[in-house]
Amino acid sequence: MQKKFLFTICLLGISCGLHAQQIPRNTTVGIDEKVAQLLAKMTLEEKVGQLNQYTGDRLATGPVTANTTKYQDIKAGKVGSMLNVRGVKDTRMVQEIAMQSRLKIPLLFGLDVIHGYRVTFPVPLAEAASWDLKAIETSARVAATEAAASGQHWTFAPMVDVSRDPRWGRVMEGAGEDTYLGSLIAKARVKGFQGNGLGNLDAVMACVKHFAAYGAAIGGRDYNSVDMSERMLWETYLPPFKAALDAGAATFMNSFNDLNGIPATGNSYLQRDILKDKWGFKGFVVSDWGSIREMVAHGFAKDNTQAAELAIKAGSDMDMEGHAYIANLVKLVNDKKVDLALIDDAVKRILRKKFELGLFDDPYRFCNEERELKVLNSAENRAKARDVAKRSIVLLKNDKQLLPLSKKLKTIAVIGPLAKSNKDMMGFWSVKWDNDHLVSLYEGLQNKLGKNTQLLYAEGCDLADTAKCNFAEAVAIARKADVVIMAVGEAYDMSGEAKSKANIHLPGAQENLIKVVQKTGKPMVVLTMSGRPLIFNWTADHVDAILHTWWLGSEAGNAMADVLFGDYNPGGKLPMSFPRSEGQIPVYYNYKSTGRPSPTDMASTYRSGYLDMQNSPRYAFGYGLSYTTFALTDLKLDSHKFKQNDSLTVTCNLKNTGRFAGEEVVQLYLQDVFASVTRPVKELKGFEKVYLKPGESKTVKFVIGKEMLSFYDQQMKWGTEAGEFKLMIGNASDHIVLEDRFELEN
Repeated sequence: MQKKFLFTICLLGISCGLHAQQIPRNTTVGIDEKVAQLLAKMTLEEKVGQLNQYTGDRLATGPVTANTTKYQDIKAGKVGSMLNVRGVKDTRMVQEIAMQSRLKIPLLFGLDVIHGYRVTFPVPLAEAASWDLKAIETSARVAATEAAASGQHWTFAPMVDVSRDPRWGRVMEGAGEDTYLGSLIAKARVKGFQGNGLGNLDAVMACVKHFAAYGAAIGGRDYNSVDMSERMLWETYLPPFKAALDAGAATFMNSFNDLNGIPATGNSYLQRDILKDKWGFKGFVVSDWGSIREMVAHGFAKDNTQAAELAIKAGSDMDMEGHAYIANLVKLVNDKKVDLALIDDAVKRILRKKFELGLFDDPYRFCNEERELKVLNSAENRAKARDVAKRSIVLLKNDKQLLPLSKKLKTIAVIGPLAKSNKDMMGFWSVKWDNDHLVSLYEGLQNKLGKNTQLLYAEGCDLADTAKCNFAEAVAIARKADVVIMAVGEAYDMSGEAKSKANIHLPGAQENLIKVVQKTGKPMVVLTMSGRPLIFNWTADHVDAILHTWWLGSEAGNAMADVLFGDYNPGGKLPMSFPRSEGQIPVYYNYKSTGRPSPTDMASTYRSGYLDMQNSPRYAFGYGLSYTTFALTDLKLDSHKFKQNDSLTVTCNLKNTGRFAGEEVVQLYLQDVFASVTRPVKELKGFEKVYLKPGESKTVKFVIGKEMLSFYDQQMKWGTEAGEFKLMIGNASDHIVLEDRFELEN
């Protein structure tokens, strides 16, 4: 029986290979014409099949619907895409089944390649902290190269949702709270994933998600409703999506949330009016996992049949693991409830991408085992992961210049529940491997230091519980050391999808552990690891040195050791504010003044503020220290008045005034002082990351044009208004060093 099965598979492989070779590669016929020719041959059932996506058997990234007929459906031409089928061997096997269908239309294979494939990079929020667009593009480029070599055509990334609520677990997938920074990162990641264009063997289709406003879920609770004004939607939440589209993103994914009462999956305004009509998007939209059928639970559709009708009419082209389209669309068309033209439009969009990928020329062109073996987990890729990881680390505090540590230290105590953790270094939404090698902090320190330095270790406490039974051992270890390195934070699965938290303080007894170890009087460095901003007020007040290291991926420990011992001077800046308390949330830098702004950071009579806490976050957007110091001076504007079609050039001088070479992010903020609608107190409009040696200077230049000063007026028309603007340059949103004003004339 086994021999017969193997013989059948071999015959299938031979016949499929011949089929692929026999397909004429007629470059004179355009893709649109090829799509039209194929569409004319398709039955309605085959068309609906192209809109149907199933998950594979081995992986699950959502609630699985039992399905014992998926492979029969593929052979019958009733499936257009599979997700969670991984590796050349498995993707080839499933593609061979698709090649037995009547029209032999190849499948698309998709996977959540969020921050690396075989080599894991820092979680996206950590990468955003690098403020290094080249590094972020490199991360996506490596991920795409590895994924494509392993049979994948499509990644469900980047997530470009703006979020101002760190309780939302999925902040780890995005770029934080700022629209401008998020838009630039969206472009960089799309460019990285898609490389020199679809059809290249090292490129995968990007999928921009979640369209739209998912990051504003009420209460930071995943999948929750979103209620916001048109102004907020267009000014804050939509621009990163438009930036990704302009960068050439192949696909979009809609979101789980309802927006102002209408689920995004069934939202014609979002998917048709904005995305496909106003923005002219030519790719296709895939639902999020099961989100079409979930419109029933929303109370928006009475059953799966109506859900399928609403979704296809609204512009959702492919049904991810919802089983609603395959079960209902044919009948809906035959009953004249859905226009066949809507089906045809969706199918054309999907087929066009399959042609662009070259799958009709060779369905197995991404299935090369030799290439897979060569590309995956290479030393070069791991070196790039280490580089991006160290660029993502943010120095939050360095009193008494404790850091960098000396490599001549005789004894170091490494304490905390994350000190020897390997698996937590991967972060959430990573691709898991049986033989993965993730470098822990302890291992990274071993790799960095010679035999002359002794490492002592104590776990101290568990990640989540409040037990203090191991505190005594940690204190004893600390007393024997010259310096203490504490590794605390979240487990990898404490942030991510469905990982919203009402309490974002350091979990369990970890901050109490820091307190008792700190009483030994030993110099202490605390490393906080997480996928979101955390609250650790006592630590922030009392510990000399703090590094926020996020989840850094495969080379986490080595990257942390590079920074701890000064082989790399940290230059990261926070892409998201760290609150003092959950009661401040949402907390973000570009708020409105109100009519009664507080003259200080604390509440005063009849002013906007809290009675029991400062208004400001613990660590603000754009904040991050360095082992060296920098001076910003000599602000110059080439004019203090300019007309709307002209531009203004701004320069300043940045000097490294410290002892170490390092990088500084010079940040430009603007404020429209008065306008027909209220404007934020400041908005990031430009930045430059500058590397300087000790004593070295550089002139930093910004050009301010009409687009930087534009906003939506009372009639929601995009444009500028004449008036006064405040210009601010600093190294954090709350640390403005240089200021001036200019006027925009009609």
